Formats: sequence, structure tokens, C-alpha cells
Amino acid sequence: MPRPRIDLHTHSTASDGTDGPAELVAVAAAAGVDVLAITDHDTTAGWAAAAAALPTGMRLVRGAEFSCVSPTGRGDRDVAVHLLGYQFDPAHPAIAAEQARLRGERVERLHRMTEKMAADGYPVDSDAVFAQLPPGASAGRPHLAQALVAAGVVGSVTEAFATLLYNGSPYYVPKCDTPVREAIAMVRAAGGVAVFAHPFARKRGRIVEPSVIAELAAAGLTGVEVDHPDHAPEDRELLRALATETGLVVTGSSDYHGTNKTTPIAAETTAAESLERLLEEATGVELLGV
Repeated sequence: MPRPRIDLHTHSTASDGTDGPAELVAVAAAAGVDVLAITDHDTTAGWAAAAAALPTGMRLVRGAEFSCVSPTGRGDRDVAVHLLGYQFDPAHPAIAAEQARLRGERVERLHRMTEKMAADGYPVDSDAVFAQLPPGASAGRPHLAQALVAAGVVGSVTEAFATLLYNGSPYYVPKCDTPVREAIAMVRAAGGVAVFAHPFARKRGRIVEPSVIAELAAAGLTGVEVDHPDHAPEDRELLRALATETGLVVTGSSDYHGTNKTTPIAAETTAAESLERLLEEATGVELLGV
């Protein structure tokens, strides 16, 4: 019997993907995905549409990717990290309030970045950038990147990040993210489970030490995303060994963003036994589908 294809990290137009939630489900179904997680940044706005589009034979894990900060374990300044929360109650007061705050941070940040670029003569404006967002969507740098592509400034979203929107660029504006321990506690209090997303994606910038992940495991972290397109083979080995030592669940995911990235859906997948371990702890919402 073939092993199910399980992709636990994907994005729709509710944040910075290019497929609507229903389109995301259709793309996954066409790729033979059996279990799909929708994990937009700091929002659950795509859950209902994805659920409504769910075909017979597919299961939907409802989640979100939380914007967080964490100590690095080296004594230097904190680093931005991402936390995947699955099957939590979206109406839990702490979750609802923090996601709303984070979306507000994203709006303010994008306004400021767009204004800085416009002041230097780039043909972008805030109204045009925000006009492309669906209602309730979580704003992000990819939306500004898309505006730059549309204006002919760059040829692709990837080029926009590499030349203009990267961390530390003259146009970069930081946002105030959630301390990762607080995010884990919120997800757990809302009946969900928390997985550290792409912790060793070195090409994105600074990363945490393995000791930080071990400490978070003791603080309620359930899993770690090991098989990710941005992880080198040696880092996957290190993370897999760390998961064995700490009892963390190993996951694998594509981090699919539609045409905003070149990685296809289900390029990386999660083992069925890992998914079952995650679901055993999750009580916030029911798993959808057969």
C-alpha cells in the first residue's frame, strides 16, 4: 500500500501565497496529496474556503505560521523564527488577539517600507500594494515584491528579495514579533500543537543553536520541521538526531507559496506516524476529511 503524501506547510492568498485557499486544495489534490495543512502567516482567514473545497479522500490540517523571535543560544541579539501551530482553536482569546496584533504590525511595516521606496523614486504606493490583498489577508513583503514586479522594477519576487527587500536592506523595516515561548504556550492553551518551522534555513540569515530547540522541547514544543527545501543534508541529519534525543516529532513540508517560490507542493513530506503523533495531542479543532 503506498504511503500517504502529507504536506504540513503551505500558503495561500490569505497571506503570501499566490493560490486562493480553494485553489491551494485543488493544486494539492492534483499532486496526489492525501493530507494538506494550510498554514498562512498570522491568520486563519483561509481555513473556511479551504475546508469548503476539500475533495473526497483528502484530509485538511488547519494551522498557521506564527511570526516569532527567539534567543539564539549564543548570547547575541534575538533572531526571527517561525512557529507552525496546528489544530488550535482560532477563537481562543490569546490566539485571536495576538494574530490580530501581528497582522497590524505587518500592515504598518508594509506601509513604511513602501513609503521609503517611493521616497527614493520607486514606482510603488501603499494603496496599490494593499489593493491586491484579499479581505482578511495577512500583509507581507511578498506583496510589495509583487508590486515591484508589476512595475517592471524587478523580474521576479525572488529578485525583489535579493536586491531590495532582504533583511537589513535600506528599505527593510522590522516588526515586533511574539517571543517563541509565548507563542508555544498560546498554541498549547488553544488545544493545538507547535512545530518549529525550518530552524536551520541558513540562507535566510542567522539561526538558533540546537540547544535552543532542546529547551523549547522542554517548554512544550511538539515537533521540528526537518525536511524542508532550505535545509542542507547535514542540517537535516543534525535535526533528526536532536529530535530523537528530545522526543520531538519530525515533520517535512514544501513551504509552498505558489508562483512566489519555485518549490512545488509536496516537494517534502511528513511520515504518517509523525502526523498521528501530532494529532494525538491536538484538541482545538477536529481534523477535516476522511
